[in-house]
Amino acid sequence: MRLPFAPPLAPMLSSAADALPGGEGWQFEPKWDGFRTLVFRDGDEILLQSRDERPMNRYFPELMAPLAATLSERCVVDGEIVIVGVGGLEFETLLLRIHPAASRVKLLSAQAPASFVAWDLLALGDDDLRNAPLAVRRERLEHVLADAAAPVHLSPATRDRALAADWFRRFEGAGLDGVMAKRLEAPYRAGERTMIKVKHERTADCVVAGFRWHKRGAGTMIGSLLLGLYDNDHTLHHVGVAAAFTAAVRKQLVAELTPLRADAREDHPWRDWTVAQEEASAKGQRLPGATSRWNRGKDLSWEPLRPERVCEVAYDHMQGTRFRHAAKFLRWRPDKRPQDCRYDQLEVTPAYELDRVFGARDRSQPRGVASQGS
Repeated sequence: MRLPFAPPLAPMLSSAADALPGGEGWQFEPKWDGFRTLVFRDGDEILLQSRDERPMNRYFPELMAPLAATLSERCVVDGEIVIVGVGGLEFETLLLRIHPAASRVKLLSAQAPASFVAWDLLALGDDDLRNAPLAVRRERLEHVLADAAAPVHLSPATRDRALAADWFRRFEGAGLDGVMAKRLEAPYRAGERTMIKVKHERTADCVVAGFRWHKRGAGTMIGSLLLGLYDNDHTLHHVGVAAAFTAAVRKQLVAELTPLRADAREDHPWRDWTVAQEEASAKGQRLPGATSRWNRGKDLSWEPLRPERVCEVAYDHMQGTRFRHAAKFLRWRPDKRPQDCRYDQLEVTPAYELDRVFGARDRSQPRGVASQGS
């Protein structure tokens, strides 16, 4: 590629904060819940690069023509690939794209097309813009995408902290992940955590119904706790994991959970997950043994525990019926009964219509497609 710099490029990263920063000199943007993507274009050649610097073209073939029609002939753009459904962003649908079969990817790309949301311009023509201030890069990006049409979009941005706080509250219902804060005078620092992300955090009481051993091997340390919540029909669903523990706590958990391993497989709600995976999928039950779409060689075997203990965890938001990210273990709750750990304890965020971000959408179009005019 004839660009000021060649791929791959480590994307600029972020660090977490509890609140939006105060003072002047900040640009705020929605935090999109999708696949971080750098787009390198040189004429007819387009490369989609993931956060871990891998090519992604084969997973999103439907984006090639729109990007070619929208972006400048030679440029590098930072942004996010998302899929927009009727109720907001659908990360689970996006995950399905990481599939080895081209025929499957082609089918999914027709059923639920992806969109690309751009927020930074790193190169344009012969100009390397990485050392330019964000304010300059944003101005040039707005010029490049002045005539952008779905499925390529310019991410909203504001310097108004009050408006950003309003976004933080309202956009969550559309599946957005929070708000990003970036210094207007800052250059693009590849691979460095210079942006600030502010995400939602809530707590929930969950049943601990199993665990996975640490990667060091069985009997060494606990790798993660498998969490469950009951629905209205008293079915226990696997909703996610709690995995951030110190080495000392991991070793302590081995001894602490040992009594719950006795006879745990008998009458365990997930005991037959390997046999019943298809049945569970048919009725919408979440089970803990599904293959990892991110690392198909990863060992996801697990050990059952009698579902008698409850822990309190912190989480950011739900993706459908499960935690979007790994939850943070806070404390054991011996005062709580497992049967009281239900979905109805969770805060429900009203859906927010993505028309405010993507423009009015034609409801006759396939799910995930935004109409022009955004």
